[in-house]
Amino acid sequence: MYSNFISHIRKYVDLDDNSVALLFKYITPLKLKRKEFLLKEGQICQSIYFVEKGCLRMYFIDDKLNEQITQFALEHWWMADHFSFMDNKPSPYFIETIEKSEILAFTASSFEAMLRELPQMERYFRIVMQRAVAASQLRNKYTYEMSKEEFYQHFSTSFPEFVQRVPQYMIASYLGLTPQYVSELRKKKL
Repeated sequence: MYSNFISHIRKYVDLDDNSVALLFKYITPLKLKRKEFLLKEGQICQSIYFVEKGCLRMYFIDDKLNEQITQFALEHWWMADHFSFMDNKPSPYFIETIEKSEILAFTASSFEAMLRELPQMERYFRIVMQRAVAASQLRNKYTYEMSKEEFYQHFSTSFPEFVQRVPQYMIASYLGLTPQYVSELRKKKL
């Protein structure tokens, strides 16, 4: 049960079978169809989400009414509006499934109770968050130092699963490119 989730945790911390059984009582499993929302702008992000199976995207609507994707999540990835989740404030983001997905959700209260009962999970989340912040810093660096073509090539070689599973216009939005430009880059590559 939840093999992706347990194997991901065990990559970072020791978790025996008794602890796994305890962990399951804090999880709310969700089975979602394609294009279902976990969060809409103006709502409070009530949970943090682990992708057991499927794909999510997080985006906001800019002042020109365009969707600007800020994050994707495939299997083994986490997603949430952390400011909204921590501060219990309305979110400026949408979180939506890109494909049929199986998600594990932790509400704020279940998350805190789980951390108290399973202290090794505090270490797990610290490591995961540090890695996420480091990846975000690196993405920002690449945004400034790489050409648009280099940035796309780097993304497509680093994350080939996204290129295969996520529609081209969404990848373009995430990278700050137009769908037409991404199409040209893909044709060049062939």
